[in-house]
Amino acid sequence: MADTTGLVSLKRRRTAKEVGGAPVPVTRRAFIETYGCQMNIGDSELMAGALAGRGYVTVDDPARADVIVINTCAIREHAETRVLGRIGQLQVHRRNHPDLVLAVTGCMAQRMGKGLLDRTAGVDIVAGPDSYRKLGDLVDEMRFGGVSRGQMLLALDEMEAYEGVDAIRREGVTAWVTVQRGCDHRCTFCIVPYVRGSEKNREPRAVLQEVRDAVAAGYTEVSLLGQTVNSYRIGDWDFARLLQAVARVDGVRRVRFTSPHPNDVSDRMVRVMAEEPAVCPQLHLPVQSGSDRILKRMVRRYTVRQFLDTVERVRESVPGIALSTDVIVGFPGETETDFESTLSLLRQVRFDDAFLYRYSLRDGTPATRLPADDFVSEKTSGRRLEEVISLHRNIQREINEGELGSQHEVLVERPARSEGDVLGRTGTGKVVAFPGAPESRNTYRVVRLTSTSGPTFRGEAVP
Repeated sequence: MADTTGLVSLKRRRTAKEVGGAPVPVTRRAFIETYGCQMNIGDSELMAGALAGRGYVTVDDPARADVIVINTCAIREHAETRVLGRIGQLQVHRRNHPDLVLAVTGCMAQRMGKGLLDRTAGVDIVAGPDSYRKLGDLVDEMRFGGVSRGQMLLALDEMEAYEGVDAIRREGVTAWVTVQRGCDHRCTFCIVPYVRGSEKNREPRAVLQEVRDAVAAGYTEVSLLGQTVNSYRIGDWDFARLLQAVARVDGVRRVRFTSPHPNDVSDRMVRVMAEEPAVCPQLHLPVQSGSDRILKRMVRRYTVRQFLDTVERVRESVPGIALSTDVIVGFPGETETDFESTLSLLRQVRFDDAFLYRYSLRDGTPATRLPADDFVSEKTSGRRLEEVISLHRNIQREINEGELGSQHEVLVERPARSEGDVLGRTGTGKVVAFPGAPESRNTYRVVRLTSTSGPTFRGEAVP
């Protein structure tokens, strides 16, 4: 899954009184910060729902909160370092609120466990991805029941899919709907299976009801989430059937999904993408490396040729589709020849977007057992990252310059940084800024693309 390694403040979409249809006194306040991928955004919305059941309303200022939740990512060391620094910053709020509870949740919490308590002062709760249902109870026991601080909720639960927990969505235009949790792939570089457990797929009826609820709340764009979302299967439902059913829900205008695995791009899935108008012509295909030797070391279970065949099959069926990818450089054992193969693949496929990283060692992953001599120096991996970024930016600029003058339907998301402009995305996921009023958020506009900075566009609304 593409990792934004960014921060999102969860803001209130509806009050705790509305959760489950039963009145709950709103007497407490929660502030939630999210680091990492889209799955974590969805998890933060679940935590907001679980806390709402205990009377907590989410606020956008930690100074007003009775409980602060930091929802974390463990994919890369940089994201964890940011969280450790943020924990220290947030201690200032204890001066005026000594009963404040600070919880660290998510993948980093699961990975570090007690080590997080030992390493960082001021953490009251450490909770993993399968423990959010219990979070509100523990917070209240800590605040009002005399339970000591420094509690851990780290048990993985192969049955926990959070059915019955209503997500409280942040203020945005996309409804993030988790359809799958955990992962059965065991890529040697990845910590996810060890912090989120094995793959758990939600009941399709529950997914479709959540989509209908999102539409009723005013959402027209839905994004289906899973670690390898297109491996979804439960009973006689596969991902293609689920994708088609979501696309046909009344009121759904756009459907996206992330992150699929290249091995699970079935012909039926591609056919649904081609035939269902609501499914966006956009596909994220994480390749990770352009070298068969490195792909084997990563245990990706496909070859470069197989990956390229998948790209060809998708592009033949969905003309104009925008493709994005993930690439890791400097994986242990990567030679200059391997790296050149990655550059060659990028030149051949010409992805519209790419998330590019240098390898980050994660304790607990199989890659840690590779021979020490195989590890690539920081100097070499840093240079390779600079090269791959430069190549991708040039390709992206050429692709986007070729789209100038074309018209696209844009869903307005928020005001842009440039005064008087709003920001939105095309069906292919391209970011466009154009003149518009803030109140046009969550509406669709036909926009002509007039210029590009490389990754983003400027445009003008078509009357």
